[in-house]
Amino acid sequence: MTTASDEPQPLTLIEALTPVASLIVLIALSYYLFGEAGAAGPTQVALVVATMIAVLIAWRRGHSLAALHAAAIESVSSGIGAIFILFSVGALIGTWALSGTLIAMVYYGMQLLSPAYFYMTAALICAVVSFCIGSSWTVVGTIGIGLVGIALNIDMDPAITAGAVISGAYFGDTTSPLSDSANLAAGIAGVDLYQHVRETALTSAVALAIALAFFWLLGRPAEFDTSDKVAAIQSTFDMSLLLFLPLVVVVVLALLKLPPFTTIFIGALVAGVLAAVVAPERVVAFARLAGREDLPTWLAYIKGVWLALASGYVSGTGYPDIDQLLTRGGMASMLNTVWLIVTALAFGGVVEKAGVLDKLITPVIDMVRSAGALIASMVAAVFATNIVTADQYIAIVLPGRMFKTAFAQRGFAPVVLSRAVGGAATPTSALVPWNSCGAYMAATLGVATLSYAPYAIFSIVSPFLVIAVAFAGVRMPRGSGAPSQPSQ
Repeated sequence: MTTASDEPQPLTLIEALTPVASLIVLIALSYYLFGEAGAAGPTQVALVVATMIAVLIAWRRGHSLAALHAAAIESVSSGIGAIFILFSVGALIGTWALSGTLIAMVYYGMQLLSPAYFYMTAALICAVVSFCIGSSWTVVGTIGIGLVGIALNIDMDPAITAGAVISGAYFGDTTSPLSDSANLAAGIAGVDLYQHVRETALTSAVALAIALAFFWLLGRPAEFDTSDKVAAIQSTFDMSLLLFLPLVVVVVLALLKLPPFTTIFIGALVAGVLAAVVAPERVVAFARLAGREDLPTWLAYIKGVWLALASGYVSGTGYPDIDQLLTRGGMASMLNTVWLIVTALAFGGVVEKAGVLDKLITPVIDMVRSAGALIASMVAAVFATNIVTADQYIAIVLPGRMFKTAFAQRGFAPVVLSRAVGGAATPTSALVPWNSCGAYMAATLGVATLSYAPYAIFSIVSPFLVIAVAFAGVRMPRGSGAPSQPSQ
């Protein structure tokens, strides 16, 4: 065994596979033993154990414990932005429930959206808004929450609804020039952003069309009666379009390209102020539920909004369906998800430092010969990176760097690489329960990742279309001086 002071040695194939196989086995065992509740602790334990296995293997190969410790910390640090966004979304859900913004989205949505085209409309709305603002997380954390609430109240499947929301949201995140992931994919390949967007939009538009057709087929006859639910909402809330003000603020700030945390948290604060203006008695009653009934009214306003931001809103209308929908939110509600992301990123940092992915991916690159096989290998490597490192940005950067030379040697224009990375990394990140994206979607929409994943049609279809285009030899431009047709 080498000492920590020696130059680290490359891993053997068995050593590289061991941490990944351990993670898969432990996660599978976690879901078998605990089901969807595994994300509330057992999955995190599995990730920590797999991390320790990776540390042991890397240490035996000459990596110092200090270096591995630093790699884990650096990886977790890269997710701090996502963690703060999670907290802001928790705060937003709490104050939107308190102010009536969430119930207003449900109230008007029940009257405007028919079950016959609900899933398709949900995907289309999210696709349009996400393309305009370039952020799947913002769309899911605002419009997506309302659409899932509507689904619950018109007896539609929340898992299918979540899949439709995510399908639309990730279309925009993949193709919008305002998307940070699209910019990163173009940058890693050295491609003009708008050239990358044009090429990616071709396959993404087809994937979205397939998703919309699928969701249209899942619609059911528009025979439903929500009159009792509408009457219950009207008896407990004063409905008006003013309640949509926080949503408008979020969309406008997103269009102005303010950072997601700032955008979403301001939307949460606006909803808190709105609650004190349009429903002061509700805010005071909520504040006094936690004690201190002697508080002056103005302090009760502050306390009620503060509680909604921190711990979420607890509804007491007396109508079970409404109370179930509105008793939610708060920064504290995101702590399990933050725990999951931290442990997953720590594992990803250690395996990247140890060279696990290098060992597993490099032989594949050396073996492939055809264009289709190269793209398929790239997509598989991207998805594997999303699984192992739990971060979509690493899944863009790391395989992008590793495959860049191979694409150039085979004469393909850089946009072929950027399209493959963008069409695979961003959408599939939402399919992995412990990936920061999958964890965020599950926590925000209240639907487990494995429940919505079969219906996240865009995320499933997009990488396969990227591969199909390569095997068909369609839209595979060559670099300067290269032959005009790709090898098959």
